Amino acid sequence: MNIRFLEESETQKGNPEKTEQKTTAGIFSLETAHTLYQMKVDEQGVLLHLYYGQKTDEDMSYRVCLFDRGFSGNPYEMRLTRGYSLDTLPQEYAGRGVGDFRVSAVECVSANGSRSTDLRYVSHTIEKGHAGLTGLPYVRESDDMEVLVITMRDPVIGLRVDLNYRVYPAQDIIVRSANVINEGDMPLVLEKAASACVDFLYGNFDVLHFHGRHCMERVAERVRLPKGITSFGSRRGMSSHHHNPFVVLMDRHATENTGDCYGCMLMYSGNHLEELEVDQTGSTRLVSGIHPDGFRWTLEAGEAFQTPEAILSYSRAGLNQLSHQYHDLIRDLVIDQKWQTQARPVLINSWEAAYFDFDADKILRFAAAAREMGIEMLVLDDGWFGKRDDDSSGLGDWVVNEKKLGCPMKELSEKIHALGMHFGLWFEPEMVSEDSDLYRLHPDWALCDPDRKPILSRNQLVLDMGRPEVVDYIFESMCRVLDAARIEYVKWDFNRSIANCYSGALPPERQGEAAHRFMLGTYELLERLTSRYPSLLIEGCSGGGGRFDAGMLFYCPQIWCSDDTDPVERLEIQRGTSYGYPVSAMGAHVSASPNHQTGRRTALSTRGIIAQAGTFGYELNPEKLTDEEKTEIRQQMEDQHRYADLIAHGDYYRLTEMDDGDDYEAWMFVSKDQSEALVSFVMTHVRANGQVPCVRLQGLRPNGKYQLDGTEKHLSGAALMHGGVVFPDIYGDYPAKQIYLKLIK
Repeated sequence: MNIRFLEESETQKGNPEKTEQKTTAGIFSLETAHTLYQMKVDEQGVLLHLYYGQKTDEDMSYRVCLFDRGFSGNPYEMRLTRGYSLDTLPQEYAGRGVGDFRVSAVECVSANGSRSTDLRYVSHTIEKGHAGLTGLPYVRESDDMEVLVITMRDPVIGLRVDLNYRVYPAQDIIVRSANVINEGDMPLVLEKAASACVDFLYGNFDVLHFHGRHCMERVAERVRLPKGITSFGSRRGMSSHHHNPFVVLMDRHATENTGDCYGCMLMYSGNHLEELEVDQTGSTRLVSGIHPDGFRWTLEAGEAFQTPEAILSYSRAGLNQLSHQYHDLIRDLVIDQKWQTQARPVLINSWEAAYFDFDADKILRFAAAAREMGIEMLVLDDGWFGKRDDDSSGLGDWVVNEKKLGCPMKELSEKIHALGMHFGLWFEPEMVSEDSDLYRLHPDWALCDPDRKPILSRNQLVLDMGRPEVVDYIFESMCRVLDAARIEYVKWDFNRSIANCYSGALPPERQGEAAHRFMLGTYELLERLTSRYPSLLIEGCSGGGGRFDAGMLFYCPQIWCSDDTDPVERLEIQRGTSYGYPVSAMGAHVSASPNHQTGRRTALSTRGIIAQAGTFGYELNPEKLTDEEKTEIRQQMEDQHRYADLIAHGDYYRLTEMDDGDDYEAWMFVSKDQSEALVSFVMTHVRANGQVPCVRLQGLRPNGKYQLDGTEKHLSGAALMHGGVVFPDIYGDYPAKQIYLKLIK
């Protein structure tokens, strides 16, 4: 058993005052291969968080000490015990208004206007397996997974909360969520319902978070947590380019390879908030869930609200190990398993090659030139439907523009397949243009405040995905296109933030539900499409990486990492993404030089090595390539096929520390059996008469002998990890090198 509950009376055997006393108090221990997560139900029914960290066999309740803190009041039943205060005790799911003045996990308004919530333990169940969440993405079941459900209740207002803990022992992962139920006779209004709340009684932490903007997503930033509240989140209707729903609490001395690291990843693609509060005692509270700003969900009697899942993991060996745990979980139990073994095709996308200016003849020329170099799929991007020659019209009218193409989509698809290539299409399902037949017919289907001109972005509005008729329309429109031609891939885009989030289908008092209902509608559409077309590869996109999260990965095995295809910029973007997400999920392409976003010139070899740390592809006009470049791309295709399995399934190591001042970036992939490895190196600042870079490798067998590909050198894993690999003769603009290692004995 990986989940155990030991009643308090059992822990007190030998104490004559406690031996015969039966209470509901007790200790919950959740164990993975290397970690322990421990909670306690105390005599008042308060669920206390005791410990999360390296596995021990002890009752960790000794860590909770009662102190009388000024202005930290006491529950009425403990009014004579001045040290007992909800304001200082570590709690598993903190309410509001009942003496805990820190950030809360749940906030509720009762029918009489009271805003207080005081949850106490009622019961629990422990079982194996689960059926998954309804309407939300979830971490899929594993053979050794166990589930703990702890039922908490506020009897005054009739609010029940079922705290769900799912333990994945092999992955060192604990997944948390909450189901909030109105068991009373009167409506309740939820103003906040977090997925996870964890209190760390001791420790001085840094927080690693991932900020950014369009064309520079998930920039890793490590900051020291100050006293008070630090928060990161999105109110843009999507997880956003600006703040990813993933944070890491780190010991202040932790590195890539040493120290305590605690990750919290929200499996959600909409508005989110991660709050960290260092309180008066020095303890740290982490709360993660749907952003409460603008959220207001009415629970009628008997109704329930399910929060998204939060994925927790702990590493005592630094950030690389924490990343491996998240990578393995996402590859094995978040992404659909069929994509674990099925090779992803190397594609070429038409966007940077043609933008809106194309017809079928041009696309076929692109495909023929690409196929000659070994590229396996042609993706036709924006502009193939409706009245769509720029971004001012056509969204929502998912009808093939045969006049522009010069032929039906089926004919184009057949000709591309005749070349030996797969074929893919771009969609932006959740959007609508004002200049579209759909908007003229159903203007009320767009999210928009009544009597107010809408905010426009990219000349488009957002459809109200909370309306079933909207989801039905999009599903049927996409199916007509997908059924009429042979299409193996869809690029699913989302090119604006949501403003004016007002649904014409909801009454005024329920407008606080519109943003979450939008996400539920999007998930429903994705579920219906993946069920109807199980072999369809959907690549998520939101102006690049604006919805790069575990929720989308449940439906889309890969996500376009960024609209910025500049390889030097991609070093930072892909590094930041790698802390939580596997490279097999990162859409990465070789683009033209000079780059379309930055104007920077880089060698084709450098572009190839950097794009290889992702789902490899191309974003350029193949007709403009020189013969020398075509030859080099053929070699890149050979290398991609040679290393594809190692890159997709191996352990990924960052070989340079964050902000360490090095003039290079290096990373490597190591197979699970340590029999092979691929080392990639990019020099970001070549200096005259500079220091020769020496990179220490990781993850190899210390006593194994490795041959460096293309040489006669045989070096031990210990030598390579402690002595490193030297990269001499570095010259030019952003030069890159790659070394393949094979275990020979």
